[in-house]
Amino acid sequence: MLEVEGVHAGYGNMPVLRDVSFSVAPGEIILIAGENGAGKSTLLRTIAGFITPDRGCVRFDGRDIAAMTPEAISRSGLRLVLDGHRVFPEMSVYDNLRLGAAAHRISAAEFRRSVDNIFSVFSILAEKRASYARDLSGGQQQMLALAQAFVAQPKVLLCDEPSLGLAQALLPPILAFLKKWAETGTAIVIVEQHIDIALSVADRAIIMERGATRLTGSPDELKQALKMKDAEPVTSGNG
Repeated sequence: MLEVEGVHAGYGNMPVLRDVSFSVAPGEIILIAGENGAGKSTLLRTIAGFITPDRGCVRFDGRDIAAMTPEAISRSGLRLVLDGHRVFPEMSVYDNLRLGAAAHRISAAEFRRSVDNIFSVFSILAEKRASYARDLSGGQQQMLALAQAFVAQPKVLLCDEPSLGLAQALLPPILAFLKKWAETGTAIVIVEQHIDIALSVADRAIIMERGATRLTGSPDELKQALKMKDAEPVTSGNG
């Protein structure tokens, strides 16, 4: 569903990504992890069209989208949920959901089914459907941002740091929602700092370092590799 092949990208004359390649199948969840500055968010923004690759290609559903605008990419069925609870604060919860669906021209019946599904998972949003988004807590705004993407029924979801600014206890239900969503056939790419928790729902994982992929494998393989790295002796020397 999504293929990233040999992508190099950055900001002006500042390179960030170096020869990044991976693919995601329908219904698969990929976790992308790494330290701050590793290039994770830049990678998602490049896929979504906010940054044009200097080299390499991005294919979505067999089509090269590297030169398309973010709006065109979103309309074609690839959705990016940014970090920081990006919702429309002066609109109600329900109107935020309506806006999420508006650009994708789904039917009224499809919208109602999606909203019912959202409210069954995030019951607090059902309770606050008439409230302004600005009055929601940070965790509730993150749920609403995901819900906005869900009602648009994308084929690929890119989710940047769903736990940012949230209590860690709120992450498992959000990840469980993403897991259930993937079972409908949506390909999902998650950037997340809480690796141990996110690996519980991922099918594969990628560790990035300095703009490149350092490790790729199954959750068990990544856990083992990270344990070995943590167990490496610390050495010191002059200079």
